[in-house]
Amino acid sequence: MKFCLFHLMPYAPLDLTFDEKYPSSWMALPNSYYDPKQGHLLYNRYLDELELGDQLGFDVLCVNEHHQTAYGLMATPGVLAGALSRRTKRARIAVLGRALPLLNNPLSVAEEYAILDNITGGRLVAGFVRGIGVEYHSTGANPAKSHERFHEAHDLILQAWTRTGPFPFEGKHYHFQYVNLWPRPYQQPHPPIWIPSQGSAETIDWASHPDRKYTYLQTFSPVAQVKRFHTQYRETAERYGYEASPDKLGWALPIYVSDTDESARREAKPHIEAMFNKFLRMPLEFLLPPGYTSVSSMKKLRAAKASFTSDQPPDCDEFIRRGMFICGSPDTVRQTLEHHQKDIGFNVLVAMMQIGSMPSELTRRSMSLLAEKVMPKLREPAGLDSPAFAVA
Repeated sequence: MKFCLFHLMPYAPLDLTFDEKYPSSWMALPNSYYDPKQGHLLYNRYLDELELGDQLGFDVLCVNEHHQTAYGLMATPGVLAGALSRRTKRARIAVLGRALPLLNNPLSVAEEYAILDNITGGRLVAGFVRGIGVEYHSTGANPAKSHERFHEAHDLILQAWTRTGPFPFEGKHYHFQYVNLWPRPYQQPHPPIWIPSQGSAETIDWASHPDRKYTYLQTFSPVAQVKRFHTQYRETAERYGYEASPDKLGWALPIYVSDTDESARREAKPHIEAMFNKFLRMPLEFLLPPGYTSVSSMKKLRAAKASFTSDQPPDCDEFIRRGMFICGSPDTVRQTLEHHQKDIGFNVLVAMMQIGSMPSELTRRSMSLLAEKVMPKLREPAGLDSPAFAVA
């Protein structure tokens, strides 16, 4: 198993009574809730936590992109990845990922990633996403064009990385007379590419295609859905005529480790409930703007959300029961991961260890316990030539 340390960089001191006045921490929450002095402390604290992950032996340090939300403060993840690139020495740095359809100039991502790859000497993992539905509202992008803009931007970036320039690119959405990337990526032909998703059938089919064979990450989902979508990836690969390696399957979820199961639940409870029930809460019209997803994928997403049938928001125990959150003593966390790895067949674990409003002392202690008492018993070496980091 490869262990990735993922950070959302949420606005942890958020006044959690905000939902009495506003429907979501995304887009609708006034930025008067944000205190720049707190932000200064938070950004540096969060970078320190990721740097600690490098020292503890995590294989990959992960940042990502979100806009106009207290849920995650990384509107420009390349800035944070750049800060990490000089302060870390061993772990890879994954940007999970840039939201390509929101961009007017995808070449800026090709350049950004190539610079990071050069600075780190080939430690970059390149992530591409379509972006959460609400971000089409906040950026003014057309959600009905999401898939085709994503695919075209991806193709432009891949050509910029691998073709000798200058050459023209003429697409439906992007037009460039001169494509001539300086610098070229350090890794040849290009950095490994990971695709986070919440189970879009179109994304699974596209990522598993033999032309790509990209690592697919199922994010923040009940474990039953993780198994179903990973199975779908493998079955799609079989139809394409090849066997998908476990290194091409990843699972991203929050994890918390403490001395005992009881102390872990007690310590994590307010923070995991704040994350899922406050920070991540949004109306369906925010999550799924018209045209953002296909009818079949929308039905699956709606069914997943409707599966929480209680009038009360789910609590910590419910998130654990559904396999959306792994929480407990080192032995419990190890046994849980062993069981799921054997049952599902994934090999890339993306662990979010700072959760919502969680303070730094709990985050650091949980990271240390995972690294010292869980990872050594589950891991395999993840060097630069590991299949998890192969281009195809």
